Amino acid sequence: MRTGGQILVDHLALNGIGRIFMVPGESFLPALDALHDTPSIDVVVCRHEGGAAMMAEATSRLALAGVGGDGTSGAIGVAFVTRGPGLANAMSGLHVAMQAGTPLLLLVGLTPGGYEGRGAFQELPPEPFAGHAVKWAATVRDPARIPELVNRAIVTARSGTAGPVILGFPEDVLAASAEVENAPPTRIATAGPSWTDLAQIAAALERAEWPIAIAGGPGWTPAARRELALFAERFDLPVVASFRSQDVIDNRSPQYVGHAGIGMCPKLAAAIGHADLVIAVGTRLDEVTTGRYELLTPPTPRQRVLVHVHPDPAALGANLQATVPVVSSVAAFAASLDDITPSVRRGALHSWSTLRRDLRAAFESWQGFPAPPVSTSPVSASSVSTSSGTVRFESVVRHLSDVLPPDAIICNGAGNYAAFVHRAFTYKDAGTQLAPVSGSMGYGLPAAIAAKLASPERDVICFAGDGCFQMTSPELATAVQYGLGIVVVIANNGLLGTIRAEQERRYPGRRIATSLVNPDFAALARSHGAFGERITRDNEIAGAIARARAARRPAILDIAVDPDAIAPGVSLASLAPAPTNNSV
Repeated sequence: MRTGGQILVDHLALNGIGRIFMVPGESFLPALDALHDTPSIDVVVCRHEGGAAMMAEATSRLALAGVGGDGTSGAIGVAFVTRGPGLANAMSGLHVAMQAGTPLLLLVGLTPGGYEGRGAFQELPPEPFAGHAVKWAATVRDPARIPELVNRAIVTARSGTAGPVILGFPEDVLAASAEVENAPPTRIATAGPSWTDLAQIAAALERAEWPIAIAGGPGWTPAARRELALFAERFDLPVVASFRSQDVIDNRSPQYVGHAGIGMCPKLAAAIGHADLVIAVGTRLDEVTTGRYELLTPPTPRQRVLVHVHPDPAALGANLQATVPVVSSVAAFAASLDDITPSVRRGALHSWSTLRRDLRAAFESWQGFPAPPVSTSPVSASSVSTSSGTVRFESVVRHLSDVLPPDAIICNGAGNYAAFVHRAFTYKDAGTQLAPVSGSMGYGLPAAIAAKLASPERDVICFAGDGCFQMTSPELATAVQYGLGIVVVIANNGLLGTIRAEQERRYPGRRIATSLVNPDFAALARSHGAFGERITRDNEIAGAIARARAARRPAILDIAVDPDAIAPGVSLASLAPAPTNNSV
């Protein structure tokens, strides 16, 4: 006989779960008690359920890339939260996982079963509340069914288009005892390409004049990345990273030609739009990657051939009709790339090489964007301290890109500052980019905590805007509690910059709700027992970064960014429409 809490914890351990992120609640005390006697599972106490869910999502993504896991067993992050407000707070992390296609298991303690439907204290049923935010949600009402439903949840989360699932546990179910045998660990079925698929891809390559590959999504292990790079080198194909998947291939490779993200290089966008063959692997070809569905237009792209490789058949043809739809995991398809052997014409191969060379040159030029122009606009004059314009965020990003080891993990949330990161940082190894494709602010700090726990030997850097950081800043205390030597780099311009930029573009001069009064972030760090320093000039960057990395404890670098430098190569003052002269 075991309690429901013990049965649950035993089956998490059997499935290779080594860490649970949580904000504890009285609704799941029996499970907490079972965790006390389960040393194989590390319990991380977070400050907010949204941060806990984001940490679990980042853990999954890293495990699927072979960081802190082998990409198979245990490749799912787990968070445990309490009923009502706890579940509601966790929804931000569930949205990140759903948009990114990341498996995540959210466990929720619920009110006792006898109180259901009576408006009990903090009652919030997971099934109707979760809605479209998860792949599946269920409440376990019999402790004897816990092994069955835990396994079903993990299989559902990891199969097809991966995503989050919720299992709710009424408090009395976790406390009740049952005699039930352990279920074996889950086995995830994965699809692979058929010989017909590979032959069709080879035929498409034989006919192509201007082919391009787009790679992204989860599951790019070191082996998968290596096979992709070898395939691209064999045919001199240009490879593009889908939105926030820049670590699918070493950015130093001549085959890498850029990032199909927000504000992508115009020459790259034109190449995708005019390609006659697009081979998309792992990515769902979302709104951002496709340039708001203008580069690949639904339902039928103008490109002659679209090869789309994805583990979920439902994702193939849902928006874009693929000429060659291939149901396959990233790993299985990458392992089969050696079997694609088209007879490429000499002239075609020459044209491919020209395309790849031109796009690579455009990428290198684009990555070295010019500094934002100096402005004397009222925005700059009224909002900037005396250090205005003396430190540029791209200089910070470039320096870190140069001095960090290739396996450093780079995390960020959402905001205009991220455009500097995506454009100026060179991603080199597998599992080195953690960024939300959902555009969720606050993701960077929880992701950095999860990354450092998963791979303590690696450097972990979190980039954040001042607004982005404050979404989850209480998790700095979590980093301090566990002694995690992460470095948080804050672009501090006193603005919610993305929204201010759109305000200036669409409603010039009518600013509202986009200015921030910020704390002293360096002092905030020191008050937590972390390292804190403010940077106001470019010549301070190298020394401050070296000191932060050497501190071997959580560190915050507060970068005094000119608010006029709102985006790479764009000044805030330049966004307002020019005045028109209607006089005769």
